[in-house]
Amino acid sequence: MGSQPDEPIIATKRQQVVTIHDVARAAGVTIGTVSKALNGQGNLREETRERIRATADRLGFRPNDLAQSLLRGRSFTVGLLTTDSYGRFSIPLMTGIEDTLSDAQILVFFCDAHDDVARERRYIDSLLAKHVDGIIVTARRTDARPAVNVGNTNIPVLYAYTQVVEPDALSILPDDAQGARLATEHLLSHGRRHIAQVSGPQYFESVQLRMEGMRHALNEHGLDLPEHRILLGPWREAWGYQAASILLDTDSQLDAIFCGSDQIARGVIDALRERGVRIPDDIAVVGFDNWGVIAQATRPALTTVDMNLHELGQYAGSRLLAMIAGKKEPGIVRLPCSLVIRDSCGVHSVRNTEETERRGENKDEE
Repeated sequence: MGSQPDEPIIATKRQQVVTIHDVARAAGVTIGTVSKALNGQGNLREETRERIRATADRLGFRPNDLAQSLLRGRSFTVGLLTTDSYGRFSIPLMTGIEDTLSDAQILVFFCDAHDDVARERRYIDSLLAKHVDGIIVTARRTDARPAVNVGNTNIPVLYAYTQVVEPDALSILPDDAQGARLATEHLLSHGRRHIAQVSGPQYFESVQLRMEGMRHALNEHGLDLPEHRILLGPWREAWGYQAASILLDTDSQLDAIFCGSDQIARGVIDALRERGVRIPDDIAVVGFDNWGVIAQATRPALTTVDMNLHELGQYAGSRLLAMIAGKKEPGIVRLPCSLVIRDSCGVHSVRNTEETERRGENKDEE
């Protein structure tokens, strides 16, 4: 006998979606009773409610999100619109937002506009078409940006790590001035009196606020911040290196440098070390950001200001939930920063060994 032909391939019928009608039939109750049981409504006996839920689980029933949205008048979705394509600031912020919103069973749509106005408008239109319950707008800098236009939809919009000038808007920002005061007061409390600041471009609001915060802390101790100790340039490691070299050539009294970012601080430390300056014995260094991949890898490990972006995101999520519920409190809210103490300032503290390392590891992953 010859070889048998291959068995014919028979396409299997796609498994049908289990409906509320199927659950009602299997449980021996009406559709209305199933709806009440699964939505926690009605005056049903607990035994009946649990039996219906068990039947729904056994059949693999999944509620129809669209139907639920129509029933409740909400989509239980939120848009997160960002221009921070690098993710340095938006990712820790986003995880905090999602921590809060996921507890409220809300799904977050992440939209990266890449600083493209047309692309941002398309994202906004798409989010509005999906009937999101709210929108959170964030960026890679805290300076003011144009407000998001949601037309006459009345969808609440919240700004986090960015701001708008409209008086009826809510913007949530880190307190840059408070963070700078915290760093400066720490250096002063450990005997440093000749402190310079190396930071980013002056047109950044964060640079101006950190300068004001440092100056305020120095003035409270009867000290000033002379112009030759303020060096502003790009947000780059190379600028930190260049600025530190300038300071060493012009200021023999210098005993501390407060940097506007961890990247700048790393360049500063490289320049000091190459010139034979002992850190922190001769000159202490403090950064800003607590970017774990830089702060913990720098030698010595970098003392730095943490903007607590994860916590800021959690707070933003809770405020958006309040706005969705109808509570509106516009204005600018600035949340406090914290100081993470490591070796570069000369006062390493065991208080940071657990919490600091946890934050640093999370940011390394980001």
